[in-house]
Order: sequence, then C-alpha cells, then structure tokens
Amino acid sequence: MPTKKVLFLVGDFVEDYEAMVPFQMLQLVGHDVHAVCPGKRAGETVATAVHDFEGEQTYTERRGHNFRLNAAFDDIDAAAYDALVIPGGRAPEYLRLTPRVLDIVRHFASANKPIAAICHGVQLLTAAGVVRDRHISCYPACRTEVDLAGGHYVHAAEGYDNAHTDGNLVTAPAWLAHPAWMRHFLAVLGTPVAV
Repeated sequence: MPTKKVLFLVGDFVEDYEAMVPFQMLQLVGHDVHAVCPGKRAGETVATAVHDFEGEQTYTERRGHNFRLNAAFDDIDAAAYDALVIPGGRAPEYLRLTPRVLDIVRHFASANKPIAAICHGVQLLTAAGVVRDRHISCYPACRTEVDLAGGHYVHAAEGYDNAHTDGNLVTAPAWLAHPAWMRHFLAVLGTPVAV
C-alpha cells in the first residue's frame, strides 16, 4: 500500500484528543502527516484544549498540551496532498477567517479527495461552502451551521461514538468517535485495517 500524504489543519485551542490521537493513528498506519497552522512554521506549537462532558448543558474546557507542528502553513501546496483532516475544538471558529484555509478546504472538496472533520471541524466545511446536499455529522451545537449551509445533519449517537461517510467526506460528532471516524477515514483512503 502506498503511503498517503495527509494535511492536518490545526490552530490554537484545537481539541487536544481530536488533534493528538488521529495525528498519531495516521502515522501509525504509515501515512505521511503534515500538521500546519496559519502563521506558524514547523517546530512551533499550538495550544490545545481539553473538552469533556461533565453533566452541564455543554462541555467544559481546560488548557491542554502543546501540539507541535511539523510543516509550515505558508509552504504547503494542497495539490500535493491526498487527504485533509480537520480536528474540532475552538480552532475552526478562527481558522475559517483565513481565506487560504477556506481555499484549501475547497481544493480537497472539488478534487473529491478524502476529508475527515470531527466535532467543530465542520465549521470549516460550512464556511467553505462544501456541505450542500451532503450528510454531515458534527457536534450537535454545530447543527444549525450545517442546516444553514444546505447540508443534512446526521444525529450523534447517544455516546457520541458514531461516524458518517458521504462520498469523500468522513465526519463525526466528538472525540469519543475516534475508532469509528478513523476506521471510516482509513477505508476512504484505501488503507487496510484489520478489525
């Protein structure tokens, strides 16, 4: 199986688990994964946030780890990558304000390359205008954005552990869905995984 080149788009206060775990999982199966953030170079870090469900109406947030970038945002050529991963957290809310980020998302969508987005990562998909008529899972608080962008919201399972594939888009509601989300994404990538 040839190694895939995967672009991993993060920003400050990306959800800790949604960045660390998939980044490592994709490397584990042999893919070349480049983590980038606008305005930052290889070797710099972004702050992560740890979100948890502790019984309140929404999740709680704490400062997480420093996530080290291994490529420079300004140097990437989206055409050189086979797939895109968009973790959630608060980072997508700000990343969507960067026009080049939206152009990158549109490139992957128009080229029908695999895109994996989890939780609030859908905010980049909706801002880029690539969810119309698509079935999308995400954190329930982002449902309105999916609806307004013309997409069809896929409900989160009770344990937030489901993922959904619609063509090249693989989406999930929260980090609890990592096993399903990565299994679906690896299938779209053509990466064999024994289950």
